[in-house]
Amino acid sequence: PLWWAGLITMLLGEVANFVAYVFAPAVLVTPLGALSIIVSSVLAHFVLKERLNKLGVLGCISCIVGSVVVVLHAPEEHMPDSVEEIWDLATQPGFLAYAGTTLLLMAIVVVFIEPRYGQKNILIYLGICSSMGSLTVVSIKAVGVAIKLTLDGMNQLAYPHTWLFILVAVICGVSQLNYLNKALDTFDLAMVSPVYYVMFTTLTIVASSIMFKGRGWTKLK
Repeated sequence: PLWWAGLITMLLGEVANFVAYVFAPAVLVTPLGALSIIVSSVLAHFVLKERLNKLGVLGCISCIVGSVVVVLHAPEEHMPDSVEEIWDLATQPGFLAYAGTTLLLMAIVVVFIEPRYGQKNILIYLGICSSMGSLTVVSIKAVGVAIKLTLDGMNQLAYPHTWLFILVAVICGVSQLNYLNKALDTFDLAMVSPVYYVMFTTLTIVASSIMFKGRGWTKLK
């Protein structure tokens, strides 16, 4: 019963996180949602007896302070009101260059670097996971908007863009979970959580800023 309670609670949290992407900018949702990783790091210290030293505690505090700063100064991002609008943003040269470069680098890392150094360097697994995560967030944003509009009476399932975003979200999401689990199997949770938090949040903000034509960085500066 305790395991099922944990699983159901986790699923409810992910559903709430998914809904948040429909109503708020990714640069605001991601830092707040990723704070669960910091909580996991603290719980690992007390429950799993994984040692969280003073530098680890300092790192967690720095992550929390950084999230607060990002949230307080989050840019005013235009909320897309159709899947076609998100498609237009996702097919801009800047974002296509980011997505293409990310996929190319990840393919090189997965084929040549991960088999040799994945078990030794925590950045390998988490780099793949975080890069895929930044693309997952963009796709989930599109899927969430499509579901919202469809429920409002404007059917978005007729557009091929919707199904393409769903496919990308599933592929990137599964890849993200796969390499995150590999990292957790290889390294301590207290070490994985803060590193993953920083990399995932940073790459998601970068991807969102590029997709929305840099307006996020302008205000943050």
